[in-house]
Amino acid sequence: MDEMFEKLQAVADRYDELNELISDPAIIADTQRFMKLSKEEGELRETVDKYHQFEDVTKQIKDDEDMLYEKLDDDMASMVKDELKDLEAQKEQLEEDIKLLLLPKDPNDDKNIIMEIHGAAGGDEASLFAADLFSMYSKYAERQGWKIEVVDENATEVGGFKEIVIMITGDKVYSKLKFENGAHRVQRVPATESAGRVHTSTATVGVMPEEEEVDIDIDPKDIRTDVYRSSGAGGQHINKTSSAVRMTHLPTGIVVAMQDERSQQQNRAKAMQILRARVYDYYKQQERSAYDAERKSAVGTGDRSERIRTYNYPQNRVTDHRIGLTLNKLDRIMNGELDDIIDALILSDQAAKLENLKNND
Repeated sequence: MDEMFEKLQAVADRYDELNELISDPAIIADTQRFMKLSKEEGELRETVDKYHQFEDVTKQIKDDEDMLYEKLDDDMASMVKDELKDLEAQKEQLEEDIKLLLLPKDPNDDKNIIMEIHGAAGGDEASLFAADLFSMYSKYAERQGWKIEVVDENATEVGGFKEIVIMITGDKVYSKLKFENGAHRVQRVPATESAGRVHTSTATVGVMPEEEEVDIDIDPKDIRTDVYRSSGAGGQHINKTSSAVRMTHLPTGIVVAMQDERSQQQNRAKAMQILRARVYDYYKQQERSAYDAERKSAVGTGDRSERIRTYNYPQNRVTDHRIGLTLNKLDRIMNGELDDIIDALILSDQAAKLENLKNND
C-alpha cells in the first residue's frame, strides 16, 4: 500500500509540474511540445483527481473516528457511525479505481485503427460472414461517434468480402477494439443451403493501431514501389494513367496494393499508411511470440488464427471463448451492441494485470 502512495505522490507531483509547464509562454509558443505536455497532463488528470478524493475521504474518516472518542449523544453517535460506514465504502472503491488507473497503459490505446476482415474457411459463406462482421463493427463505430473509411475491399459475387480493410478514427478506438483480433466462427444455415443444414465458417479480424512516421521508422531503401494502371472502374481517366501503387517492404515481404484513389499520390499515401501499420503489427507479433508470458497475462490481442468467438445463429447465441462469456442476444450484437462483450474483455484483462502485479510484489 505504501508503494502505491509513493507512486500516487509521484504522479501528483508530475501533474503539478506539467500544469506549470503548459502555462509557460515559451512552451505555449512551441506548439509540438505544448501538445505533448497537454496530452500527458490530460492522461494524469483522472488519477490525480481520484488521489485527492482519496485523501479527502481518509481525512473525513479520521475526523469522524476522533469524534467518536468524544462524549456524543446516541443520535449523534449513530449519525457519525453511519457516515463512517459510507466513507469506508467510498475509500475501498477509490482504492480499486486508483489501482486500475496505475496499471501500465498500452501506448496504443488512444490510437485510431486499421482493421482487416478476411473471409477464411467456408467459401462464399465465409465471405458473407466477413460482410456481416464489417456491418457489425460499422454500427458499433457509429454508436461510439467514430468515423469509418473503407480503405480497400475485395468483394465477392454473392455480396460478401474476401477481404475488406477499414480505418476507424475517433476517441480511444484501439483501447476498445484491440481484443477483436483473431478468428471469428459462425454457425448458421447458409442462404444457399436447401437442406437446412447448419454450416460452420470462419472469418479473421486483424486490428492494427495506426502508426505515424514518428512511431515506426521504415527505411525508404527497404520499400520497393511499383506503379501500374488501375483495373477498377473509373473510365478513361484511370485507363490512361498509372495511378495504382504496389509497395513491398523487402525485409518482411509485406505487400500493399492500392488503386482506389484517383491520383498516384493519394494511392501512395494510403498504401504507406497501411504498410506502416502492417509492418508494426508484424514486428509486434514476433515480440509476442518471443515472450509468451505476456500473452498468458492478458486476454490476447495477437494471433489471428486464435479462435476467439462463435456466433451461433440458430440459438441466437454468442460465446467469447477466452473469457467464457455467453450472451443470448446475437441479433443485438450483430446490430452493433458490442458493449457487454467489450467491457467484459477489458475487465478480464485488467483483472489479469492486477493479479500479475500482486504476484510480482
